[in-house]
Amino acid sequence: VVPPCSIPPLPSPPTLHRTRFTATMKLVTFCIVLTVPAATAFANLGRGTPSRSSLFSSTETEGKKASDAPAVNLGWDSHKAVAAVPDSLVREEDGPEGNYPMRAKFEQLCRTAQISITSAIQEIDGSGTFREDAWVRANGGGGMSRVLTDGAVFEKAGVNLSVVYGSMPPEALQAATERGVDRAAGMAPGERVPFFACGLSSVMHPKNPFCPTMHFNYRYFETDGGVWWFGGGCDITPSYVDTDDMAHFHGTLKRVCDNHDPKFYPEFKAWADRYFKIQHRGETRGLGGIFFDDLNDRDADTIFEFSKECLENVVNAYGPLVTKHKEDPYTQKQKEWQLMRRGRYVEFNLVYDRGTVFGLKTGGRIESILMSLPETARWEYDHQIEEGSKEWDFIDACKNAREWV
Repeated sequence: VVPPCSIPPLPSPPTLHRTRFTATMKLVTFCIVLTVPAATAFANLGRGTPSRSSLFSSTETEGKKASDAPAVNLGWDSHKAVAAVPDSLVREEDGPEGNYPMRAKFEQLCRTAQISITSAIQEIDGSGTFREDAWVRANGGGGMSRVLTDGAVFEKAGVNLSVVYGSMPPEALQAATERGVDRAAGMAPGERVPFFACGLSSVMHPKNPFCPTMHFNYRYFETDGGVWWFGGGCDITPSYVDTDDMAHFHGTLKRVCDNHDPKFYPEFKAWADRYFKIQHRGETRGLGGIFFDDLNDRDADTIFEFSKECLENVVNAYGPLVTKHKEDPYTQKQKEWQLMRRGRYVEFNLVYDRGTVFGLKTGGRIESILMSLPETARWEYDHQIEEGSKEWDFIDACKNAREWV
């Protein structure tokens, strides 16, 4: 049952001239996101098709019909706020059978990274502080959100930790992973897949138009049948092109990738350019970074070390860019351009983002799922940019992927 959603009527425009407006996203996002059939947006990007037997045994497949499917164990009201979370949200007796030591180790990695990253961002801001909300579920799992709002530098900055147990329908499996469409093929109506997921996700929205927005997400998944994989990435969304900034950001990611596999950066950079594309606009939401999914082609501990080094270098890649630009002067026109680019950011997150779709389809905590959205964004009707301008150069970089290192 969808909770009621009320959007106040728009006021009548005072003139018939082109109308400009700034939208406060808190009013409308929930209504929009539930209408978007986004789960299959990237069905054609899969790198391989595992056999059906790799996910389910024949007896498991036959038994998981609509009539006897596992309980969902997740819902909009299944989150209980607590003053402090337990030492670990991972319990060995919960969820599908799998690699319990890796689940616990990945959760501790995410907890450590959440504290270190928010501490560094709070120091860069110099004024704002992170509010922490913690919650648990009776059936296992829970999470912590740390969110800074209306700081001296950041309009909103958030870092979310989540540990989730439950069972998901085919459409959630399709959204959960690059090969989800293949894995869900042949599932019976009402059939559900028990799963475990742990991840750390973040979005930073600075106030200054010359400070870029940054996003990262690193996660570990297990599903019934012993299937596991890592996914994640980090990407940058400025409003203007600064080649030195992009060389630093991409260069930091490349060094991390090269420490583990020289093929990682070119492959994951190209993957990010594909994944973060706003299909209905024909442009990416920003200037890329790295993105990977379904990574299980080597030992789990080896991939864990790669994810760990990625998280340890988030601040190294992003922090210097904010410090460099946080006091840059800017005009009202440049601020409006930043808000329009935020509008594109919102469009991607609500229509295509795999984490948003997965969270909504598995009954995730709404405040955490939609934390990624900026507090303000702008949609200007039929906006045109001047050819040769700095705004035009940025759009060109969004439509024609560039190599930064």
